[in-house]
Amino acid sequence: MNPHPFETVALRDDPCALVIIDQTLLPLETKYLTLTTADEIREAIKSLRVRGAPAIGIAAAIGLYVRMYHALHKKKPENFAEFERIFTETKNYLSSSRPTAVNLNWALEKMSGVFYQNRNEPADKILSALRDTAVRIKEEDARVCRSIGEYGAELLKPGMGILTHCNAGALATSMYGTALAPVYVCKERGVPLRVFADETRPLLQGARLTAYELYAAGVDVTLICDNMASSVMQKGWIDAVFVGCDRVAANGDAANKIGTSGVAVLAAAYGIPFYVCAPFSTIDPETPDGGGIVIEERDSSEVTDKWYANPVAPRGVKVYNPAFDVTPAKYISAFVTERGILYPPYDFRGYTFRE
Repeated sequence: MNPHPFETVALRDDPCALVIIDQTLLPLETKYLTLTTADEIREAIKSLRVRGAPAIGIAAAIGLYVRMYHALHKKKPENFAEFERIFTETKNYLSSSRPTAVNLNWALEKMSGVFYQNRNEPADKILSALRDTAVRIKEEDARVCRSIGEYGAELLKPGMGILTHCNAGALATSMYGTALAPVYVCKERGVPLRVFADETRPLLQGARLTAYELYAAGVDVTLICDNMASSVMQKGWIDAVFVGCDRVAANGDAANKIGTSGVAVLAAAYGIPFYVCAPFSTIDPETPDGGGIVIEERDSSEVTDKWYANPVAPRGVKVYNPAFDVTPAKYISAFVTERGILYPPYDFRGYTFRE
């Protein structure tokens, strides 16, 4: 059961298109975008119109299929080599949109595997296989998120206070979310919880998205500024922290939205468990530790101008604007995955988590 009336990312067949909610307009406007070109799809991922590691992967997979559909029906490539060239160029172009979330390239590589497995088939058969794969990626994400929610709910008791950072809910996935999935499962079961949502500067995903979707779902949610996390912990209002993540290194270091590592340090100081909710597709056993995770840096205007009628900083001042930070494994109490709860010590080297 979908806890929300909206669908974050979807495939439309007639006409063939990727359909997403433009999350840059939330919470004031709910607008769906219909995307058919590689430029439109890449821009939507790059500009955070669609965001959240699982949702990005789903959007990329559907987007790649949509691009190949229109290539076959409009450009009519004469042979496999030409069809392959379009596929490879589109895949690489979409892959370059955001560097940190592992799900983006994971989904594109799944699509690539199917493409080459069917290379000896007619073009329409290849296209059908790509469509089926993109749909399965989305359907599997919903099952994974539900499972994460059920395992995470085992860690929660009635009346507990939960702190979350950024948005790892239904808007970041196909359904339920990761860090918010346990909250939605508890709500279905009649288990009352209190959620405190960090605003998550500078893009305010916590304020615009997490508060939006939890409030709409009837969850008891309180919005706080990022620098209030220590205060609410000190008051004893927080019993656990639940966050999502974009990439997990082999040693358990985890990259998530900027500010997450600070929350983890605070949680450790106050003796509060810090849980990372992540599908296995987010684990990257080929990256030894957090130092090997590429951290995306974004435009300075997101800090100085984006939410204000007038700039709030001197023109020309230097700005450091990383989109993510890395939480060391030592601060992570457990990973909540679709296959169960993983406790330290963490060692994901050599594991095969992806199909």
